[in-house]
Amino acid sequence: MANKERKIKTSSKSNRGQSLKIKGKRILTTPTRNSPRDHSNAASGVYKQHRHFGEEKQDHDLIYGRHPVLTALENQRSLNRIWITSKLRYDHRFHSLLLKAKENGTVIDEVEPKRLDQITDRANHQGVAAQVAPYVYTELHDLIERAKLATDPVIVAADGITDPHNLGAIIRTAEAIGAQGLVIPQRRASGITSTVMKVAAGALEHFPVARVINLQRALEDLKAAGYWIYGTAADGSEPVHTVEFNGPIVLVVGAEGEGLSILTQRSCDFLVSIPLLGKTPSLNASVATGMALYEIYRQRWLNTLHLDKLPIGSWKKSE
Repeated sequence: MANKERKIKTSSKSNRGQSLKIKGKRILTTPTRNSPRDHSNAASGVYKQHRHFGEEKQDHDLIYGRHPVLTALENQRSLNRIWITSKLRYDHRFHSLLLKAKENGTVIDEVEPKRLDQITDRANHQGVAAQVAPYVYTELHDLIERAKLATDPVIVAADGITDPHNLGAIIRTAEAIGAQGLVIPQRRASGITSTVMKVAAGALEHFPVARVINLQRALEDLKAAGYWIYGTAADGSEPVHTVEFNGPIVLVVGAEGEGLSILTQRSCDFLVSIPLLGKTPSLNASVATGMALYEIYRQRWLNTLHLDKLPIGSWKKSE
């Protein structure tokens, strides 16, 4: 028997809240959420794991490079040990922070550059490395509550990103542009490792990440909190620049090549794409995320009156 017509609604117009139909199956979206136009009730160096006797230690990570370690010190991240060259130890940017870290129990080792070469497997350590405790994830509920502090918050959800470099770049871009946090699945995806910390270049000190057992269930929880779910998909979706991004938003991105899973696509309210004109069939996951996030915030910038950007006197009340 032939399959029924496959229909996926991707329009950004007023037909939100209706059901999606995929091969005869009816999948209800959440109709009780507020319209995006009604916001009154909306949710207002490279890393390597530290090795010990030839085995990876799962309870400690190694970060290195001046900026990642300096950011961790400034944010009073729990550091078990710091290896640093004598030249850098007494640098004005590090000296007082190192003293404070030592008072909090961090072991400070002044070492030669060759020792740092050994610790980091000859990576670009820039004269400093640190052993940090495992990353502490944020609970999804806490992430949602924290995001309420922003007007029309934006949360990124990563579906199946296994490359820590891609995940770190997504975090760095999302935090820099202004997103409120990230949601990642617990299985078949990269967690927050020191590679991610290094690539994120300090963004994780200001950017919460929630790790969930079931991503689809997490998206439903976000819908219930007033968010509209936009998934990125290469085919059969609406060009990102034609979509009006209003209200609290979750931008769901998939791994390069595989994209979003079918289950994740079904959890999305809308699917959007980035039109490509060249011969390259797809974009790097972190690049695509950055482009989609920029379009969201570009629209919001255009829709916001910035008095400091107006010519002097143009906003003054006429006499």
